[in-house]
Amino acid sequence: MASSNDLVLLNFWASPFGERVKIALAEKGVHYDYKEENLADKSPLLLQMNPVHKKVPVLIHHDKPIFESNIIVQYIDETWQNEDPPLLPSDPYLKAQARFWADYVDNNVRFSAIWRTKGEEQERAKKEFIDLLKVLEEQLGEKPYLIGESFGYADIALIPLSCRFYALEIIGKMNIEKECPKLMEWVKRCMERESVSKSLPDPHKIYEYVLERMKKLGN
Repeated sequence: MASSNDLVLLNFWASPFGERVKIALAEKGVHYDYKEENLADKSPLLLQMNPVHKKVPVLIHHDKPIFESNIIVQYIDETWQNEDPPLLPSDPYLKAQARFWADYVDNNVRFSAIWRTKGEEQERAKKEFIDLLKVLEEQLGEKPYLIGESFGYADIALIPLSCRFYALEIIGKMNIEKECPKLMEWVKRCMERESVSKSLPDPHKIYEYVLERMKKLGN
């Protein structure tokens, strides 16, 4: 088990990518030091540890940095493989499926267009977002989690986005639960896990943060 001096997470509280890392560490029961970053004035440590992208999250393990949230989650699973639960399935096919759906979330699920646009453009962005959620709902099917019976890698990739739904519903005048009831049941199921509920910020706080960003953008 790593001591907090061995492991440091550089993050920004509203980063859904950082939330993935927090959930993975909580699932494994790994203790770490947390350092909050000001993205408008990035710390020398962040710039030193992630000189390529200069982004959070960064996990520093024994003074060695690991970046990109899904890669960090895989690193956590492999480094603490003796700690239950496993985050990736042992079956190669299911492991490939988990990686595919995590990648799908990263490459496709975007919601900033909903609060950055108005009128017909916003309506189009809302429809595209719901259509993407319905694809994920179809993958979920009747399973409790995205890849099967166990909460894991693909779920960790998606669940941080759920605390943005409140802001989306108010700003975009949407009803995600009406459109994707099974997916929202999955959200509630995930939120019953302490690793998730304690790692995600309050949706109301996210809503206030989004409003501040909209004002800065002149929306």
